[in-house]
Amino acid sequence: MNTFKQHSILPGFNLALGFTLLYLSLIVLIPLSAAFIRTAELTWPEFWSVVTTPRVVASYRLTFGASFAAAVVNAVFGLLVAWVLVRYHFPGKKIVDALVDLPFALPTAVAGIALTALYAGNGWIGQHLEPLGIKVAFTPLGIFVALTFIGLPFVVRTVQPVLEDIESELEEAAATLGANRWQTFTRIIFPALFPALMTGFALAFARAIGEYGSVIFIAGNMPMISEITPLLIITKLEQYDYAGATALSVVMLVISFILLLIINLLQWWSRRRSIES
Repeated sequence: MNTFKQHSILPGFNLALGFTLLYLSLIVLIPLSAAFIRTAELTWPEFWSVVTTPRVVASYRLTFGASFAAAVVNAVFGLLVAWVLVRYHFPGKKIVDALVDLPFALPTAVAGIALTALYAGNGWIGQHLEPLGIKVAFTPLGIFVALTFIGLPFVVRTVQPVLEDIESELEEAAATLGANRWQTFTRIIFPALFPALMTGFALAFARAIGEYGSVIFIAGNMPMISEITPLLIITKLEQYDYAGATALSVVMLVISFILLLIINLLQWWSRRRSIES
């Protein structure tokens, strides 16, 4: 008996699996394989020379560092936003709920222009920050702001359904047994939310790594300071250096895959621990 087959309302396991593998191959595996194949045109010394220049390394550091920091901030405040939307009722709640999805619908170039207009030295917010010595636009801080903006919905929309499924009776039972609010949150609520929170974090992090449109306007794109790796890839493509562009793409792909694999392992460990407990 085939242990991989499971009962389903949709018949045709072999056919469904075949279409699944075909679709994933056409959409994901073949394009990614093409990047590796094109990179193979370079010898190892040439590849290493392309991907380890000081300018490229600085872009790695900025891209992954800003993406990770933005995802961490979104994990914290995304959880807070989801909590407010699920547990509280207030006037204008539907409007606030719709605003969460705005970064999804807004073209990234429009988001970049809007953020730059706000945080530039003469912008509504920037003109008040610069006298305090805080410069946002055309700095790495501006990149962080843009990545935080585009990543927030991923956390909120991932955590919100799980939070809605957590019965408020659990909190009441914990309070009846003598638990304070902090104990109830850390021992009852947070363990149930953690896998979803990690999923939202992973989605926000992955989205931020590949972000381009909203970042190039507010970053200033100064080499070694505010230049992200996707911009370097576009620059190499414009110079018809396709092998160099795919080399940087392969490095981004491998690092992203490793980081997301670690996050998925943490999710698996968290789910297994919650089941065992």
